[in-house]
Amino acid sequence: MIASDIIKEEDIAKLIIPDDLPNEQPTLTAYVEAKVYDKEGQLIQYRRQPMRSPTQWLLALMSIPLIGTYSSSSSSNATNILVNVLGLPSQQSTYTDPTSGVYLSANIEWNFSIQVGSGTQAFSPTLNSLAAPIANGSGAGQLSYGSVTVTYSGTNIKTNVTVINYSTTTINVTEIGLVATVYIQYAGTTTYTYNTYTYLLTYDTFSPPITLLPGAVVIFSVVLSFTG
Repeated sequence: MIASDIIKEEDIAKLIIPDDLPNEQPTLTAYVEAKVYDKEGQLIQYRRQPMRSPTQWLLALMSIPLIGTYSSSSSSNATNILVNVLGLPSQQSTYTDPTSGVYLSANIEWNFSIQVGSGTQAFSPTLNSLAAPIANGSGAGQLSYGSVTVTYSGTNIKTNVTVINYSTTTINVTEIGLVATVYIQYAGTTTYTYNTYTYLLTYDTFSPPITLLPGAVVIFSVVLSFTG
């Protein structure tokens, strides 16, 4: 059982490093968070830091709600930013309405997950994986990933995952990434189907590492906040 947090919101606020210039109101602000509990359920470590490394995949996905990268009703092709950056097909649906002869529409959806790792690498906007992802499991060097939860509050998106060290060795987490799985749904000859694409949206490192002793539980969170 995990005990109640002993950290108050006003204490958390003091730990956040300001990442903006005075009077500046950025379109995207974000942070990563780690709460570590021992095997008795006591909170023993807390880390919260600004998320500094959005990839081009995140920026391309942001363009969908922010600048409207949808096509008009008279077009069956995706916009250039989705094709050139995300590598999505220009024309997903090739099935036409038997009456009008018009191509049927395609929809884009996505969900989020969190991946942690034990390596480090130089950041690049084109990164699409961690340096050394930690596998899901209970063996040496592995962590058990629980179900991912995503909550929405106004313009905030918070993604959480609970990770447990079931192994008998200490594991250091030095990197974290927010991952998106994108689904393009489109009309086939008889029914709707979909294709799947995976992108690394953010990449950040922990220094010093997040240390997980055997039996430790950690809740990792990545929070995105959109303004403007």
